Amino acid sequence: MARKEYAFYPGCSSQKGASASNYLTSVESMCKTLDIKITEIPDWNCCGASISYAEAGELPRHVMNARNFALAEQHLPGQEIVATCAACWLGARESKERLEHNSVLMADTQEALKEAGLSIKAIPEIKHMVEVLIEDLGYEELAKPVKKPLADMKFAGYVGCQTNRPFGIHGESFENPVYLDKLIETVGGEAVPYDQKVTCCGGALAFSEPDKAQAQIKDIIESAYDNGAEMIVTPCPLCQANVEVYQGQINKKYGTKFNMPVLYYSQLMTIAYGGTAKEAGLDGNVIRARKLEEFASK
Repeated sequence: MARKEYAFYPGCSSQKGASASNYLTSVESMCKTLDIKITEIPDWNCCGASISYAEAGELPRHVMNARNFALAEQHLPGQEIVATCAACWLGARESKERLEHNSVLMADTQEALKEAGLSIKAIPEIKHMVEVLIEDLGYEELAKPVKKPLADMKFAGYVGCQTNRPFGIHGESFENPVYLDKLIETVGGEAVPYDQKVTCCGGALAFSEPDKAQAQIKDIIESAYDNGAEMIVTPCPLCQANVEVYQGQINKKYGTKFNMPVLYYSQLMTIAYGGTAKEAGLDGNVIRARKLEEFASK
C-alpha cells in the first residue's frame, strides 16, 4: 500500500496529449519516488473554468465540478481529490464551498446529477498537489529522496494568482508566499527574491487583450532576469504556458531578448530525485531548460 492515496483530477490541460502533458509526466515520476498513489477519477469531465469566461452561469459550472465529486465518491470512496491544475483546483474548491453552504444550489445540483444517475453524499476534500507535498508530507520528507541537489542553479518561484487567493497554501502570505522558494531550496536550488511572484500572467486576457497580458508577462520575466534567475518555476499550467510561449512576441514588441525556461516544481523535484530529463518531461517545454537537461544527464 502506498504511503498516500488520492483520487486524481488531471484536468483538460494536464491530461495525456494535452498542452501540459509534460506536467503530468513529471508529477507521475515525482509521486512514484514519494510513494504517492494517484488514481484518475473515471470518466471525469472539464471543471468548467473556461465556460465561466463565457458567462454560462453559476449552476452549470458547479454541476460540472459536482459530477467529478460524485464520480470520485463512487469509485474512490474515502480518498481526497488532488488536482495539478491551479484553475481546476480553484474552481473545484469554490464549488465545494458554495454547495456546502447553499442548500438551494445543492438541491438544484443534485437534481441535475440525478439525470446522469449520480448524487453527492459528502464532497471530498480537494487539494492542489503542492498542498499534498507541503501539508501532507512536509519539506523534511520531500528532502529525503534528493540524490542530485540542484546546486548552482537560480530559480524565480512564480506563484501567480490562483494557488494564492482566496484559498492558498496553509499559513502562507497572500502578498509574499514562500512555499515555492522553500520547495526550490529543498531540492538544492537557489530561490531568488523578486517582486513579481504573485503578479497575474493575464490568464485568458492573453487571447482577448494580448497587449495587457504581455505587458504583465514582460514585468514577470524582466524581474526574474534582473534578480539573477536562470529559470522560472510555477505550480500553474496557464501561468507556465503564458509566461513561456509569449516570450517571442514580447521580444518583437519590446526589443527584449527573453529566452527564460518556465518549469513546473515537479520537474525540478524529478531531476533532483535522480530522474531523467524524459521522466521530468523536459522535452515538452517550448523553451528548453538546457542547463537542467545537461545536469540530468550527468
